[in-house]
Amino acid sequence: MKLELKKFFRSCNPSKTLAVGNPEDRLYYIDCSAVRGGKIIEALGRTITLLSPEEPTCQLFTGHIGCGKSTELLRLKAQLEEADFHVVYFESSQDLDMADIDISDILLAIARSVSESLEKVGIHLHPTYFANLFKEIKGFLQTPIDISAQAELSLGIAKITARTKESPQLREQLRQHLEPRTQGILKAINEEVLGKAIEELKHRGKRGLVVIVDNLDRVDPRITASGRSQPEYLFIDRGSQLRSLNCHVVYTLPLGLSFSNEFETMKNRLGGGVAPKVLPMVPVTQRTGEDFPAGMALLRQLVLARAFPELNPAQRLELIEEVFDRPQTLDRLCRISGGHVRNLLGLLYNCLQQQDPPISEGCLETVIKSYRDDLALAVDDQEWELLMQVVKQQVIKGDKEYNILLRSMFVFEYRDEQGRWFSVNPALAETQRFQSLINQPLQPLDQPLVTNS
Repeated sequence: MKLELKKFFRSCNPSKTLAVGNPEDRLYYIDCSAVRGGKIIEALGRTITLLSPEEPTCQLFTGHIGCGKSTELLRLKAQLEEADFHVVYFESSQDLDMADIDISDILLAIARSVSESLEKVGIHLHPTYFANLFKEIKGFLQTPIDISAQAELSLGIAKITARTKESPQLREQLRQHLEPRTQGILKAINEEVLGKAIEELKHRGKRGLVVIVDNLDRVDPRITASGRSQPEYLFIDRGSQLRSLNCHVVYTLPLGLSFSNEFETMKNRLGGGVAPKVLPMVPVTQRTGEDFPAGMALLRQLVLARAFPELNPAQRLELIEEVFDRPQTLDRLCRISGGHVRNLLGLLYNCLQQQDPPISEGCLETVIKSYRDDLALAVDDQEWELLMQVVKQQVIKGDKEYNILLRSMFVFEYRDEQGRWFSVNPALAETQRFQSLINQPLQPLDQPLVTNS
């Protein structure tokens, strides 16, 4: 089979999320759950399908940015739709400023997305609470908001969101107005939006309503005026309110909260006592440093499926040299990615920007060198010391350490039969600085950045 270059190039775009409900995208999908610690998406789905619509659930999902969470959540959406649920999936970053979010922003984004999704299937809601709320705020927002009986809720909220997203001052004014009304907003969403939606959906033969809020893991960790980080404020301090929606909800949240001293508090307030499901990397090595054949085999297929989506795995392997000059070049790409899906596709995409397949070893090494040098420039002396501690102990001890190492993609998380473990980004492991430090005795930090969890 001849490789279709333009189609291959488009399919390798690291910014493109696979929508597994789409038959074409489904051909590109490779299930890596066998080496990622279990069937995480299936667990989220079972929790929803085994309960009645009168028993709303709030589930949490996390992992590295770019590790494939959105693809997995869209797979969950497709599975639940096949099970006769109405699923509302939306990327919160489309509506919200990730550097500046409050609880009212998230609630309004959910109300807008649910109402918009329902409108597409002919269910039109006109909640009186929001009509009155629009009247109150339309003056200081100086934005015409249709509040007639025929007005669509989604349109009204969209106008407010667009107006405030571009103006921090107006956003703060709106929050001051909405904060004392949070409980009223929650009640209105539950009774006038979600309650009526579920009732109408049942009449249409649907089993219930599921809301998937993606990209909240990208919330900036900046410190707020209260002294708390923005993720702590949203998911711990206000977690009980995010949990109060009367439908099935799945939230993504920053991986750093898994290392917080208040992890148990968050788990109880937001997760109802259930820990977040974590999507780790696809392991290319074992924690002992030896190769991990199962992980490598899946990563090879992840690449080759982009080139030959309609072939079976064995047939793809026979065509490696249509894509790479030799099998070792493909393996080199898989290993250097560390099993991080977006990194893998990003490196491949950069190669395709420079030459047509088969991709040569020299081209790949040029791309790797650029990636490695850029990554190494971001690591300061204190972070190198932290890296050495993580590499030699294979653990992350606290949220501060996480924010420095995992958020910067210096360290990746994996799972095996023994549990979670951590390893340095393979590109950093090839730097001269790393090699000079790795054989030195482990020294304690003069000013530890780690807080024990």
